Amino acid sequence: MRQRSNRRKRDKGGENGQDRWLITYADLITLLLIFFVMMFAMSRLDTEKYKEITQSLQHTFRSGDSLLSQGSGITGTADKYTHRNPDTAQKSDQQKKGADQLSDRELAFRKQEQELQNLMKVISKYVKDNKLEDQIFVADQPKGISITLSDKLLFDVGKADLKKGAMPVMDKLASLFKELHTVISIEGHTDNLPIVYASQYKDNWELSGARALSVLRYFLDEKHLDANNFQYAGYGDTRPAADNRTEAGRQKNRRVEIIVLRQLKE
Repeated sequence: MRQRSNRRKRDKGGENGQDRWLITYADLITLLLIFFVMMFAMSRLDTEKYKEITQSLQHTFRSGDSLLSQGSGITGTADKYTHRNPDTAQKSDQQKKGADQLSDRELAFRKQEQELQNLMKVISKYVKDNKLEDQIFVADQPKGISITLSDKLLFDVGKADLKKGAMPVMDKLASLFKELHTVISIEGHTDNLPIVYASQYKDNWELSGARALSVLRYFLDEKHLDANNFQYAGYGDTRPAADNRTEAGRQKNRRVEIIVLRQLKE
């Protein structure tokens, strides 16, 4: 009898232990479910509240009813900080100075453009008054005012020495260039016919360079203009203005171009 009683107690105790394990397991599952529900709820974004917060921040930054005692919004904060920080204030002064320099440069360009337009008017009138339309051509190009002088006006065939008849034109140009504040480029050009054996120049490159240099030398040596305002080059027949297959075209190609550049001096 005692053995049966003890066996029943053991069986009853085993069933109770199993029940307790199931309860613990169920509690754990319940807690995990609650945890995931809370995480899901926290991850959801309330769109309306988000919009309200965003609008509130924008209003604060723009209109300035902020927590600052002086000034308003971000601008007030920046101004206050700049007032207290010497380095920031110095940087701001440098930026303002840079803006002033840019403005001065713009004014210089405007002044130069006015000078160029006045130059073109004066030279065009001079050409018309002296009936030199077939020897001097004036044009307003993107790079500057171009004054093209025919080789008939300046030189004898195959030579680079200025003719006496060219001196009045050269003197007039020198008087105008003296008042300018820009760079003047003197460029020699030829046609594509080879240099004749009697010429002292080897080829068209030498002839075009010598002619450009001759014009430059007159401005510097005879009229004492500032050499820093000039540059020169000889291009031979590489930059024709007209067709070299005709005599009229070759005549247009034999020229010296004086270009008053749209370029501020450094």
